Amino acid sequence: MEQPAKWRRSCSHGPLGRAPHACVALQRRASQSEASTAFNSKTFFVFANGIAAIISSVRQYHDLLRLVLERGQPRSDRTGTGTLSIFGAQARFDLRPEGPGFPLLTTKKLHLRSIIYELLWFLSGDSDTRYLRENKVTIWNEWADEKYEKDLGPVYGKQWRHWTGYSVRRVDHDANQIPLNLGGIDEQGNTKRVGRRELTDHGIDQIATVIDEIRRNPDSRRLIVSAWNVVDIDKMALPPCHALFQFYVQDGDLSCQLYQRSADLFLGVPFNIASYSLLTLMVAQVCDLKPGDFVHTFGDLHLYRNHLEQSREQLTRDYRPLPRMKLNPAVKNIDDFKFEDFELVGYDPHPAIKAPIAV
Repeated sequence: MEQPAKWRRSCSHGPLGRAPHACVALQRRASQSEASTAFNSKTFFVFANGIAAIISSVRQYHDLLRLVLERGQPRSDRTGTGTLSIFGAQARFDLRPEGPGFPLLTTKKLHLRSIIYELLWFLSGDSDTRYLRENKVTIWNEWADEKYEKDLGPVYGKQWRHWTGYSVRRVDHDANQIPLNLGGIDEQGNTKRVGRRELTDHGIDQIATVIDEIRRNPDSRRLIVSAWNVVDIDKMALPPCHALFQFYVQDGDLSCQLYQRSADLFLGVPFNIASYSLLTLMVAQVCDLKPGDFVHTFGDLHLYRNHLEQSREQLTRDYRPLPRMKLNPAVKNIDDFKFEDFELVGYDPHPAIKAPIAV
């Protein structure tokens, strides 16, 4: 297939001549002035032997916006707003000190305070929104309704730090019943055991467990934290959108890949990119590693219909250099981080673009 001159084939070469991570899944237009031009299906392809990743910091987010605007399919949704949606996409962000910078969007201003406090809230294991409101963060207010009041149920923080991944099962004491290898059974015939691991009253601390495993066995393929607890889904104000993340250590670099089942591209995804990039920096520091890549994998990637004009406005804006994120090097325990331990340097974004949230 011959490629038009106005499109360029590119691979994701890292800074300082590092080997390419992957070939670009979407072909970038050579001129940013053509940002509003529709995708040509004949020039849109994925390399069979490459990771389907859109590379180059802020640009790759813009590529996702273009992708959904031009190729997204109309879908209904639980909010009644309606979306344009695609299924399956991926982006990769280089977090290395010599890399392009911290992936906080520059084509619209993001509220860093909310991003940091929300992440600290997750890591605390809390699900009560009073902590956020006390720190002037309102991003979860829409879900703290009359049913859930201030507590959102067993959402992210509870699953990260206090996973109780079992359902209580009733076992009838029937002599003819085939024995079940479920562990200890209490006087009422109930069991609290999953797999080979006994559960305490506080559940499993996935964050502490994965950090310990990174330190002890960095080549493990089980460096995973999951928020998708099927036992608790119906008890949550909002089931986890960013459902599972995995760490990967190579040559002293710590990378993180997130699977996000549902991704609000205009409002949510910029926050998610920054939040999980920051989490990767924090875990790398407490594990005495360097940050590597943040890989963001999407399931249902969508733009709400009342975000389309705002997305097009953002695409008209020029990219600016990314800022740098500095962490207090004295912090060596994930639970010791405070808001004051983060310093963002050189953030010069375009003004924020307001858009309604779909609840």
